[in-house]
Amino acid sequence: MKPIRSLALLLICSSVFVLSDPHTSSAFVRTLTLHGTKGEPLTLPVMTRFPLVGVDIQGTWSKTAPVHSHLVSFENGRFIVTRHFSQRISLNLSDATLRIHRLDESAEGLYKLELNIELPEANREMQVLRVHEMVRVFVDVPVSTPTIEKSPAYEVIEDRDNVTWTCSVANGTRVHYQWLKDNLPIRPDERHIFSSINDTLVVSPVRKGDIGRYACLVRNHISQKQSRSMELDIYYGPYNLAIRSHQGLQTGEVFMVDPGELVLFDCSADSNPPNSFVWISKIGNKTEVVMTGPRFEVTSYELAQANYFAVRAFNNATQKEDEAQFTLVVASSGKQPFTQKENFLSPLAAIALCSLLIISVCMLVAFKRTCHPRQVIITMKDTLSKRPITEQKRLHRSGHEDATEDFGIYEFVAIPGRMDSTQVSCRSLAHPESTQDLHTTIYDVIRRVPETPTLSLLP
Repeated sequence: MKPIRSLALLLICSSVFVLSDPHTSSAFVRTLTLHGTKGEPLTLPVMTRFPLVGVDIQGTWSKTAPVHSHLVSFENGRFIVTRHFSQRISLNLSDATLRIHRLDESAEGLYKLELNIELPEANREMQVLRVHEMVRVFVDVPVSTPTIEKSPAYEVIEDRDNVTWTCSVANGTRVHYQWLKDNLPIRPDERHIFSSINDTLVVSPVRKGDIGRYACLVRNHISQKQSRSMELDIYYGPYNLAIRSHQGLQTGEVFMVDPGELVLFDCSADSNPPNSFVWISKIGNKTEVVMTGPRFEVTSYELAQANYFAVRAFNNATQKEDEAQFTLVVASSGKQPFTQKENFLSPLAAIALCSLLIISVCMLVAFKRTCHPRQVIITMKDTLSKRPITEQKRLHRSGHEDATEDFGIYEFVAIPGRMDSTQVSCRSLAHPESTQDLHTTIYDVIRRVPETPTLSLLP
């Protein structure tokens, strides 16, 4: 890098030395490119870096390509135009610019200006300034509105077919082509292949992401136009098969519904054209088609405890299919599962707790009614009253001859009941010795064993 910098610095210093050396001439060389519109005028400018007013100039304009032709010569306010170009060009002596009146194909080419400027007395240290200018002229035709075509014209299938886009214009020169998809430029890649001038685009193979509106933008240096857009339709899918239901609870691929509940399942998948759906029941190794269409309806009481199903989506155009499986469980389930930590009891748990409390109260009331002493005494009396009449007559004897049927364990509790019970209880409280006699009598019934050995229940 150091030798290159040294050489550049040396050239700059040499140029400064030449320009500063008195009585020497300086040359300015410039090359530029101009694009003109066919049928319109065009001016070829001159760059001298200072005004040409009050100086003597002389020079020539000529066309060097494709064929060398002398155009005009000028000196000190006079110019001479070649007869062949007299009606086509003119010269502005104030700045030496050349004007082409009407551009056509013959006006294209490379133009050369050689200009010598004699500076006034004040600038005699630089006597003559030489200007060499090269101007390349292109004559362009404005582009017309392009048209695009798609091949094939019918719908294509993803991952199998190719699409070729072609763009053309009726008028225009040096046209640049650009392809747009949904108004955004398409960049070349392994599936998007362009021709050498970009007038053809091949998409190979097509995919779902290529769906959109395509257009062609054409331009040159003087104009630009865009074609009308055209839709690309592609058959694809199915993708993203999903099963949804608003009944019961869902955990992954398991749906839990209440017994007797009518359950509706909806199936959807991304596909073009729309899929056909088949619902399949799986029992062991056997499968059975139970319904067709995007909706599946089943009543849970018709099902066993756990049932296995599958839904299959099929695209008739792409010949592709997708399948999703799910399990339907029939069991009592809450409609609203725990979603927040603040919910300590779900509605189902609250109902269960209330039911348990009611059952406990009912059992307690029934227990009290069943075990009430008054009810026991009444039951005992009812039992004795149901004994046979013959046995009741025997009670008028000594009282213990036929005690076999009355043998057992009895419990006595002195709680007011009927009128007689109240009297006994009051008498017992007033005379303790009476209470002792009553208890003695009951105790004798319990302890006494019939004398007949064959009717005895004890050894």
